[in-house]
Amino acid sequence: MALHKGPEKRQERTMSVNPFYGEANPVGGMTEAPPTHRLPDAPLAPSTAYQLVHDELMLDGNSRLNLATFVTTWMEPQAGVLMAECRDKNMIDKDEYPRTAELERRCVAMLADLWNAPDPSAAVGCSTTGSSEACMLAGMALKRRWAGRNADRYPGARPNLVMGVNVQVCWEKFCNFWEVETRLVPMEGDRFHLDPQAAVELCDENTIGVVGILGSTFDGSYEPVADLCAALDALQERTGLDIPVHVDGASGGMVAPFLDPDLVWDFRLPRVASINTSGHKYGLVYPGVGWALWRDEEALPEELVFRVNYLGGDMPTFALNFSRPGAQVVAQYYTFLRLGREGYRAVQQSTRDVATSLAGRIEALGDFRLLTRGDELPVFAFTTAPDVTSYDVFDVSRRLRESGWLVPAYTFPANRQDLSVLRVVCRNGFSHDLADLFLDDLARLVPELRRQPHPLTRDKGAATGFHH
Repeated sequence: MALHKGPEKRQERTMSVNPFYGEANPVGGMTEAPPTHRLPDAPLAPSTAYQLVHDELMLDGNSRLNLATFVTTWMEPQAGVLMAECRDKNMIDKDEYPRTAELERRCVAMLADLWNAPDPSAAVGCSTTGSSEACMLAGMALKRRWAGRNADRYPGARPNLVMGVNVQVCWEKFCNFWEVETRLVPMEGDRFHLDPQAAVELCDENTIGVVGILGSTFDGSYEPVADLCAALDALQERTGLDIPVHVDGASGGMVAPFLDPDLVWDFRLPRVASINTSGHKYGLVYPGVGWALWRDEEALPEELVFRVNYLGGDMPTFALNFSRPGAQVVAQYYTFLRLGREGYRAVQQSTRDVATSLAGRIEALGDFRLLTRGDELPVFAFTTAPDVTSYDVFDVSRRLRESGWLVPAYTFPANRQDLSVLRVVCRNGFSHDLADLFLDDLARLVPELRRQPHPLTRDKGAATGFHH
């Protein structure tokens, strides 16, 4: 989450209260304007407090028009009702809420089956607040397994984790927080994600694992997980090093099983020890819920699992936090039950169709070059054509915002920092009709942008804030 500082020292501000919002109080008169950065002295009427907060939130962007975010922005009303009914249940308190715990267990079993675990009943897993926590848990398991195998050298030896430079920032956080050396495979030319052979060359006896990304947040492309595992198999044959793979399927873990069933990336590969996904992305649930699964109990060291009895019962837990609403887990089970395999396939196919169609029509405008086409994740990245000099992607992002569209513009990481792109994330709820409206707005802007003498967006630093 964002890190916030306190307000700057300045004259105390108060909120503006419309006289219609105020209600008579016992002393007489209307409600006084509350301060913005300290607790008010007296309570407000609930209707007044609601209206003040509601009005301020009107200045937020429209989430349905946010083409930067991967998270779900629409669910059925019935799911919303279930979530409201469960928002007061603490997910960790499994003894008090046994049916919520059972729904979580069923979701884990369904994912183990979906991801082709050799023995779904032997797979272990848990819900999390999102893929970031799931990745932290998976990374801890990799490090602990490595430490156990290298007890004679650890803690003197420094563990490392190998991954592409395109990984989500949560992996850099993991390495920083848990003191693991980050070894990044850089981008090269038109390769915007990990190269298996380059990854293997970074591995040694201190490598706790290699991360493969099923759906890069930079451009929506799948990393070649099967080729990565094959390269690591060859490494083991040559050197004896047995290095596990974790698949970060934050997005693709809920796309590939339905649209790319012949793509081998999951537990069918013996080297894949663990997988995570975001239920609140293409799992089609409001934020925040994620899932982490391990192939079997051996892949998840027992000493990482805690058991507490002061809530009643003795339920094992593996999590970074202790309190989390059960609402999102219930919503995930509702969505699994509601859609089934065929329903998920239909939803994800529709989303991919929107992405590939929109990408093709943007390319047809002539001013843009596609990096990806939305035919893996329903996500595509594009940049300006080589002959376009009057504007850049940051100008496009800024001008689209005027029409309510939030489209991120950002530079790629090391070795391709010369490349600046726009990325469009197509989600359930972003229909062909909305895509038509988006294209109309973009096409209308292009002639105006062509008339510029040069790119005009000065604050490119703000524009490069990368949204996941």
